[in-house]
Amino acid sequence: MPVAKTFEKTGLGRRLGARRRPNRLRGFGDYTPSSHDVFACVYFKSGTNWLLQVALQLIHRGKAEFDHVHDLVPWPDSTDQRYAVPLSDEAWKTSPTALRVIKTHHAFEKVPYAPEAHYICVVRDPKDVCVSAYHFMRAEGMGPMTPSVPNFVNYFLSPNFHFCPWAEFLAGYWCMRDRENVLFMTYEEMKKDLGDAVRRIAALLKIELSNSEVEAVVRQSSFDHMKQIEHKFETGLLVPWAKPHGAMIRRGQHKGSDELLTPALQQKIDDHCRAELKRLGCDFPYDEAFG
Repeated sequence: MPVAKTFEKTGLGRRLGARRRPNRLRGFGDYTPSSHDVFACVYFKSGTNWLLQVALQLIHRGKAEFDHVHDLVPWPDSTDQRYAVPLSDEAWKTSPTALRVIKTHHAFEKVPYAPEAHYICVVRDPKDVCVSAYHFMRAEGMGPMTPSVPNFVNYFLSPNFHFCPWAEFLAGYWCMRDRENVLFMTYEEMKKDLGDAVRRIAALLKIELSNSEVEAVVRQSSFDHMKQIEHKFETGLLVPWAKPHGAMIRRGQHKGSDELLTPALQQKIDDHCRAELKRLGCDFPYDEAFG
């Protein structure tokens, strides 16, 4: 029986499932990446804005300023292109490193690839992703229509989830991790040592930073600082159904899924994701990273 059988029978399940299918058509078109492109490839609710802030501060040597992140960062797979700069925007030419960041939640096969471009992928414990997604979607418009937690877990694990399946996203980028222009990291690694993550990203982008510049990037990418400037990352102007102040930067924690999920539901997510990675032939060390 499909994992989301019960949830898909509800009106909400049908609407959300249908919403994903048109989004599969959105994306990069015939765009050809160049050496100034830094693709921030992050699964939904897995530290997207955190990575955007780190990368932007890096390429501006700790001095990036913006009213809203999408004044600088294109988002080709968004549902509304009016509020993010287009791929054709050339504001990147004013950055001290001549680089610009492009945001995407797409699986690797839907992102244009070029050896001279740069790709940073971040994945997160799927249990924490599910919890963060639940709170985000409830705050951003579901409200009383939010399904029960068990049904939301079923939806999250189903092929009809609003984004591509978590295991497919991870497997696609994991198999590219050894390429010189690709950096694969986990959210948990970034939480453990943000300074190390900053240095790894700088090495990928061939940006030499002084210790003071590294400290500036780390300071401006800390949870406390980003919570203070949360309005610069809000989707209220980007997602039609969003509230002005949602759950964009909620807790920034990891291994805290027991705030919402029972041990049985956590086990269900673990078992499903392990099985899917195995089915896809992916040797990512799931238990070492997320067990």
